[in-house]
Formats: sequence, structure tokens, C-alpha cells
Amino acid sequence: MQNITRNKNWLIAFIVFTASLLAVPAFAQQDDQKTTIITAARMLDVRTGTMVNNPAIFVDADGRITSISDMTVIDIAADTPVIDLGNRTLLPGLIDMHVHLDGRPEYGGYSNLQFSDRFWSAIAASNADKMLAVGFTTVRNLGASDYNVVGLDQAIEEGWLKGPRIVTAAHALGATGGHCDQTFLPPSYNAKSPAIGDSPDELRKRVREQRKYGAEVIKACATGGVFSRNTAPGIQQLTLAELTAIADEAHFWDLKAAAHAHGASGILAAIQAGFDTIEHASFIDDAGIKLAKEKGTYLSMDIFNTEYTLSKGAENGVLEENLDKERAVSKVQRENFTKAYKAGVNMVFGSDAGVMPHEDVGGQFAVMVRLGMSPLDALRAATINASAALGQSNDVGEIKVGAYADIIAVDGNPLDNIRLMESVSAVIKGGILVKGQ
Repeated sequence: MQNITRNKNWLIAFIVFTASLLAVPAFAQQDDQKTTIITAARMLDVRTGTMVNNPAIFVDADGRITSISDMTVIDIAADTPVIDLGNRTLLPGLIDMHVHLDGRPEYGGYSNLQFSDRFWSAIAASNADKMLAVGFTTVRNLGASDYNVVGLDQAIEEGWLKGPRIVTAAHALGATGGHCDQTFLPPSYNAKSPAIGDSPDELRKRVREQRKYGAEVIKACATGGVFSRNTAPGIQQLTLAELTAIADEAHFWDLKAAAHAHGASGILAAIQAGFDTIEHASFIDDAGIKLAKEKGTYLSMDIFNTEYTLSKGAENGVLEENLDKERAVSKVQRENFTKAYKAGVNMVFGSDAGVMPHEDVGGQFAVMVRLGMSPLDALRAATINASAALGQSNDVGEIKVGAYADIIAVDGNPLDNIRLMESVSAVIKGGILVKGQ
């Protein structure tokens, strides 16, 4: 009798325990099925250029879009969260393909030496918040010190800080004494960048090191630059063999490669080497434009920051040597932006924020349009073109099923007035409203 009772009690306990295990996935599934709806008066489909009225964008618990409907014909359950952005236009969250989050233009020349190294980590967190607030839900960080932005990215992903999705290059690769090396200090400091190499094999190793410590894209300096000392923007600094080694190694590890290149020969060599994007592209010539179009290479041309540099640079400590280089580069860069766009080269939005204030980068859209780009193509440069260049078309850059619900809203139609992009009124990242209502 005791055995029967004991067996009966064991059976009851087993049934209760089994039922409790089965109940856990049921509750979890209910949480996973939680839906948020985002709506507004209209939505711009940046791929087709059409305006969609009364969109209802359904977002799951993972922050991805599950469907898009007409708000006027659907029934919404009373407990469904709705983010209604009113009489506004929805667009995909913007993508800036060239930023430096751990820098500020207020500290030019030698003035940045007054701060502790960790000052720049705090600056990076502040800049990330600023860029998200002006509608950039994804940024590509092309060069940072001390892996500051790798850590920032991790902190944002873990929910400790607010900021955009970040694709970071960590340290930029370059030649000894070149633009991506330390060029401001005398020999007694023995200062050099940790990502410098002087042969194809050395530079392959630098690619592996940067990837090891968190790089998600590889940046290399093919030519001199504006904001370094003893380098001329138009002069090539890495050989074709070295550039090819960098691009091949990056692609071997399934990473994209970006080349800082102002001069025509460096631009051409970087395109021949297989780099995915050319940064600045100031002195690009007809041969470079032709090859970029043939290979589908993207140009990221920072044609907005000149005004800030030339008006505020001197008081911020920027050296006259660097201001002179900016004056020499800016006019021809803008002329070549127009030329490359008219030739049909792939163009992406890149501001070089850090050279200019991060919170002001939306002003570049108006400059792009002034230089001949249509408003729609300017928006595409910061959305579908940029996501394609990142290799993330399924995740960002477009309001579509399967993508993250990274969405911004402006008060009007940016196709009629591109300057609306300078004052984004609401920002949603992953289905969560982070600015406005």
C-alpha cells in the first residue's frame, strides 16, 4: 500500500513538474509575439521614390519589421502599443559612412594633448548620443584611438548607453610617417600608430590584429591627408601591392575595406586593389571615375565640413598648414562630387564628423543637392546605398519586412525641401522611440 501511495505521489509530482516546464515556453512565446505599431501621415519609400499614405508598420519584440499595412483599414487590439508620429513623413534611419566618434573639432592641432586618454572615451559616448538624436541610427566609424569605439559599441549593444548601431574600423592602417601614423610629435616621443606597416605581409598582419580586437571594417590610408603633418593629400602612400594585400585580407575575413584617398593615383590604386569604398576622393580623375563605375566602388565624399573648418579651425587650434590643405582640397572635391554623380558612380553619405560637429551633419544633404544630386538620391546615399556598401541591406537602410525598425520622422516632405533633414523631429531605433513623439 505504501509503495502504491509513493508511486502515485511520484506520478503527480512528475505531471506537475512536466506541466511547469511546458508552461515556460508558452509564456515566452507570448512575450516574443508582442507587437508595436508605428504610424504617421506618410512614409517615403526611398527605393521607389513613392510616398505611402497612412502606413502602419508592425514591429516584433526583436525590433524587426514583420509587416506594413494601411492604418485606415486595419483593426488594432486595445492593448497593442502604437507609436503615432502624427502629420509627419517617415523615412529609414540614416547611415553616416564616415565618422570619428571619439573626436571633436573644438580640439584641433595640439590642443587635444591637454586631456587624459580616457577623456576621448567619454567624448565618444556623447557624440554617439548626438548622432542618434539627429537621425543617424547607423554609423561607420573609420578610425579611433585605443579601441574607444569598440568599447562604446559594446556598451550601446548591452544597453548601458544610447547611440546608433556602429560598424567600427578601430585603428586605421597606413605607412610609417603617413597620414594614419602619429605625425605631430618629435622623435623623442617615439610615437606611432599601432596599425602601421611597410610591406604587404606587415599590413596583412595589421588587418588580422584590428579584426582580433573588434574591427568590423578595415580602413587604410592610401594617400596623405588634410589633418596630419608632413603629408600631402594628393600623394600616394601605400603601393598597389600593399593596398591589394589589405583589401584581400579584409575580404578573406569577410570584412569590407575602406580607403582614405584624396589623390588620383591613390584612388585608382585603391579601386584596382578591390577596396569597397573610397573616402574623400577629392582629386579623382576621369580614369578613377570610370573604374569606380565599372567595379561598383562606392565614393564617400565629405563635401560639407569645409565651411566649419575654415571658419572655426584657427580658433580651435588647427594649424595653418592644415587649413592651407583644406583650402586646396575643398573646391576641387566638390567639383568632382558633381562629376562622379553625373557619371553614375555609386555614392554614399559620409560626413567625416569629428572634423565638424556630429550634431550638424544633417546639413550635408543640402550641399549634396546644391552640387547637383537629386533630393531622392541624396537620401538614398544615406539609406539604401549606404546599407548596400556595408553589406547590411537586409538589416538597415530601408523600411521593409525583415529589417530593423530604424525609422525617423520629419515635419514635411524632404523631396520638396531637403533642409528638413537638418531638424529630424522623431527617431526610432529597433522599434523603440528614442527621440520625439
